[in-house]
Amino acid sequence: MSQAAQPRQLTFRAVVLAIVLAMVLSAANAYLGLFAGLTIATAIPAAVVSMGVLRLLGGGTILENNIVQTGASAGSSIAAGVIFTIPALVIMGYWPDFKYWWVLGIAGLGGLLGVLFSVPLRRSMIVEDPLPFPEGKAAAEVLKAGENPGPGLKILAVSGAIGALVKLSAASGLRLIPDTWVQSAYVGSSKVTAFIGTNLSPALLGVGYIVGLNVGIVVVSGSILSWHIAIPLYQAFFSGSDPGLATAIADASSADAAYAIWSAKIRYLGVGAMLIGGIWTLFSLRKSLLSGIKSGFAAARKSAGNTVVAETERDLPMKWMLVALVAFTLPLLGLYQAIVQQWHVSIPMTVIMIAAGFLFVSVSGYLAGLIGSSNNPVSGITISTILFASAVLVLLLGKSGLNPVGAAGAPLGAVAAIMIGAVVCCAAAVGGDNLQDLKAGYLVGATPWKQQLMLGIGAFSCALIMAPVLNLLANAYGIGAPTPAHPNSLAAPQANLMASVARGLFGGQLPWSFIALGAVVGAVVIALDEWLKSRGSRFRVPVLAAAIGIYLPLELMVPIFLGGLLAHLVERFHKVKPEDEEARDRVHRPGVLFSAGLITGEALLGIAIAVPIVVSQRADILALPEAFHLNQWIGLIVLALVGWLMYRTGKRGEKA
Repeated sequence: MSQAAQPRQLTFRAVVLAIVLAMVLSAANAYLGLFAGLTIATAIPAAVVSMGVLRLLGGGTILENNIVQTGASAGSSIAAGVIFTIPALVIMGYWPDFKYWWVLGIAGLGGLLGVLFSVPLRRSMIVEDPLPFPEGKAAAEVLKAGENPGPGLKILAVSGAIGALVKLSAASGLRLIPDTWVQSAYVGSSKVTAFIGTNLSPALLGVGYIVGLNVGIVVVSGSILSWHIAIPLYQAFFSGSDPGLATAIADASSADAAYAIWSAKIRYLGVGAMLIGGIWTLFSLRKSLLSGIKSGFAAARKSAGNTVVAETERDLPMKWMLVALVAFTLPLLGLYQAIVQQWHVSIPMTVIMIAAGFLFVSVSGYLAGLIGSSNNPVSGITISTILFASAVLVLLLGKSGLNPVGAAGAPLGAVAAIMIGAVVCCAAAVGGDNLQDLKAGYLVGATPWKQQLMLGIGAFSCALIMAPVLNLLANAYGIGAPTPAHPNSLAAPQANLMASVARGLFGGQLPWSFIALGAVVGAVVIALDEWLKSRGSRFRVPVLAAAIGIYLPLELMVPIFLGGLLAHLVERFHKVKPEDEEARDRVHRPGVLFSAGLITGEALLGIAIAVPIVVSQRADILALPEAFHLNQWIGLIVLALVGWLMYRTGKRGEKA
């Protein structure tokens, strides 16, 4: 197709709409990621919104809508890259709050590097040896079926309002209903805790619907291992081995005792499982990774020659990519030098960042091609980066790596390792998302370089707002471990994990025996998954999903499992065959939009509620008098009603 014959793509209105959606969705995903340790792909909701808005403006082409969803989808990738790593610098005490220019530099430059690194991989993973890229295919189908976006917009609007209303009614708002439903009691002569509970967040139901039953079963199984096996075993046989912990739980309620044991000991099983999972991810992809890199460079050499390339095959020019790579790397070198004050350390740090960035963008793109961006284990990739960077920094820094820096004296080596991991994490998240969008563009006949440019614009736009959003959430809710001021803080599980690993490798105290035991658990999960793979089973056990379940509280995983169960029931209702991926995408489209609306509505209202809390410095500024507070059973009924609406929306979807 010639340039003249192509429909409009990179128009001014498409760019502006993409930037606005990217910022809104990145803020929502930042809240969700800090709350639940998961982010969701935003391409499909963005495509539906784009089709509706451009229709109001006189109509938009399929390629204009594709540009909007490309730029807007950067909201999920930049948010993931930031919240998985950068809060670790505050948790460790290096920063008292989130520094605007530093966060912008890390997120913006890391995201732009992710775009650059993914360009030479497009041909190998999408054209020559195409991977499925399930979310890219689904986004392309939505764009092709975009004649009537009205029903989709209605679903997003209604479910967004429901998510916002429930969030307003919860503990951080009016306090009509609590955030969780929990039942626990001591049982037996050894006083072990029997515990069951669920978070009452509609957003978590939505996450479960989107990731599906398989992932839902795996994450809740990880939590069951922690809360129904490991914690009772520790209470029964080992609670006296740590005098400090034994004293803390002696007179505590059954639920408080379980949380204390989980926080001090059991969650580190998840750390060990994540560590072994990250290493296994790299090892298992070694052949595909090398093949993809070779093919990418071959494609780059071809594009650098005089060969005439069709508009639908034109990537960003390689020579300008190399210029941009140098331009983006030099500020990062200055950033690292500002931290370590030693050129013989900052230069190798930059080299590690470039090498690891390209390596892990390749891994991230491959995984996004296989399992989708929402299930992409970017946190495992980042852990591997931090481990490798820490090992090198131990050699380069020596004892000076233990020198305290920052507001509360974090180890210099740990801060440096987190900085490398943060840039690589942003690059890997954006790279995988970029290839997903390029797959959608390939299917609808878009121009690759225009998409790549739009994703760079979207990624940098999201980076502009990350620090203010993080500071707002930290001041209103707290991030990391609960404190008297913020007893229900946002858990930030990945960032806590990164901080724990980095500190532990530079003189910090960690329960290494539990980390080692968690690594053994991770190895068993990997072996089980390989066995299922050899049998051709559709049910799989991804080790990083299991590790997240082990690492997070049980009540966060239960609604994710329930949402996945609802998605499975919708499939059963429509009699979708397990192997029919296209039918599954069509059937689930209304349910996915409903879920995305719940997530976005709850997350944006959570950010809005944070404003009066921060301004007044009162966590209960919106709370109604106690006489209006309802018990947790009412909250459970509300969650059940939301689940019923989700299932009903799925049942009314387009049948296969």
